[in-house]
Amino acid sequence: MNKNNIYTLEDRGILYVQGEDALEYLQNIITNDINKVTDVMSCFASLLTPQGKYLFDFIIVKHKKGYFIDCEKKQIDQLYKQLQVYKLRSKVEILNLSNEFVVSAISKEKFLSFENVKEENGFTTKYRQDPIVLDPRNKELGGRLIINLEKLSLSIENLKLKSAESKDYYDFSFKLGVAQLNTDKLQNKLFGIECNFEELNGLDFKKGCYIGQENTARIKLKDKLSKKLLPIKVLEGSIKVDDQVSINKKELGKILISEKYPFGLIKFKDENFDFDKKLNCGSALIKVLKPVWLK
Repeated sequence: MNKNNIYTLEDRGILYVQGEDALEYLQNIITNDINKVTDVMSCFASLLTPQGKYLFDFIIVKHKKGYFIDCEKKQIDQLYKQLQVYKLRSKVEILNLSNEFVVSAISKEKFLSFENVKEENGFTTKYRQDPIVLDPRNKELGGRLIINLEKLSLSIENLKLKSAESKDYYDFSFKLGVAQLNTDKLQNKLFGIECNFEELNGLDFKKGCYIGQENTARIKLKDKLSKKLLPIKVLEGSIKVDDQVSINKKELGKILISEKYPFGLIKFKDENFDFDKKLNCGSALIKVLKPVWLK
């Protein structure tokens, strides 16, 4: 990511959760600890099914007396409805601010040029009252500015930044093994812990109960994690969702996201699997890419 560029992420949407029960309400449903979220710290979290399967993932940022929820825009309406379901009698208001606020990304180097910041995942500062967050999933993804759309152009000018295509940002995210586009394809297809939420700082195993906590904890404690969501490089041909990934007719996983930046659920511990091997995928030939965070 270029230090002088800013990438407006039109694929992201913003919800706002506020009210006297907002903290307790979020704490009871998300995979991370909402108490981590302060004026100087934000977090990555997810919402799972009661069985621990993936539904949504998002970044939570403190703003005034409530919380911004930064989520993929194509899922924002569905997430809004799901949050309303869990509201019950809680004194909470949920607003969809996607038409008013925008998310823009800057490089880690640019973020660290701000005064009094720390190179910590999720560290949060303000620029003219707007939060800027060092990405809590992986700090190499840089900073995220959540700002009113009407103020964006002036802020870009004042920060001496140049608008660049979001493709460059998403290319970089893909290389880091962080799925951000077409995540609706993952819903109910895999466990949240298989989405690498532990490595991306989206799970807290010390907090109390949340939706999907039981299976998530069981997989972790019994060392049952054998599959992970990993980026796919297509070497020959084309792939589609649910194509089987294999080698020598041995099944090693399947494709879950095929568009733009493909990801597959891969049996990374299988004795037949190797990141250096070319694998069959339907009529295509692929390689599974190894993210830097995977040990």
